[in-house]
Amino acid sequence: MLQNKQIDWFSVINISLLTIIGLISIFPIYYVFAVSFTDPSEYIRNGLVLFPQKWTLRSYQYLLSTNAFIQATGNSIFLATVGTALSLLVTSSLSYALSRKRFAGRKFFLLIILFTTLFNPGIIPAYLLVRELGLINSIWSLIIPALTSGWYVLLMKGFFDSIPADLEDASRIDGCNDTGLFFRIVLPLSMPALAAFGLFYAVGYWNTFFNAILYINDFHKQPLQVLLRNMLIESSTAVSGEAAAAINSEQRIPPETLKMAAVIIATLPIMMVYPFLQKHFAKGAMIGSVKA
Repeated sequence: MLQNKQIDWFSVINISLLTIIGLISIFPIYYVFAVSFTDPSEYIRNGLVLFPQKWTLRSYQYLLSTNAFIQATGNSIFLATVGTALSLLVTSSLSYALSRKRFAGRKFFLLIILFTTLFNPGIIPAYLLVRELGLINSIWSLIIPALTSGWYVLLMKGFFDSIPADLEDASRIDGCNDTGLFFRIVLPLSMPALAAFGLFYAVGYWNTFFNAILYINDFHKQPLQVLLRNMLIESSTAVSGEAAAAINSEQRIPPETLKMAAVIIATLPIMMVYPFLQKHFAKGAMIGSVKA
């Protein structure tokens, strides 16, 4: 009886420590969320606001009415949708070809892909390649160089290795060619892997930042993350400058609340996608990594 009543101090300390770490991690997110919904007059008066007395959507309304923000959001949506679709098509087709033992030169191409995962050419050769292709200042400069990843190809190949060869033989007996076999049989069976790697690609395209700074000079073609960076760092960007000049009948909108609202808008789409792909994400990533 005495042993049952003893306190498990390890569990108490562990839970307490994890709770503190969790609260510390959540606090910045909550602060950004609270400030984005804070009334402008309250923020100007108090500065640090943890529990707004008056909640408002004025910052979001202003951002969504700004041409620069709408264009940047549209560019990011285009990158995330078109880029993810093309990347999944290229990665899955290449991985499936490499998983078939009858593919001529299979080992040679596997070695080349493995080489790309170990050695990176660097920024300057990549920039020179994009320039020679005539993609500078084009939205496609953010998609074509990132169409596939050697590591993702190897992981997805491991997933395709788990598909029985007898299924392919049975499909050919029924009159299915290589294209029909890939799109009608293989891809439907690969939905967990496609969901997992699709999420990887979507997050990567949505968060495109460094390549956009290198390759995009036109302000109207920059994605949302670059515009957000300008809002957070530079005090005289297009959006924050407009915010400083945005004066209604009584008060102006502080640039700080606009920045916080922009952060929420930039992170919300990915946060909404994760719950729907979570089960496929875990299954697809594990199968690909174990079978590779």
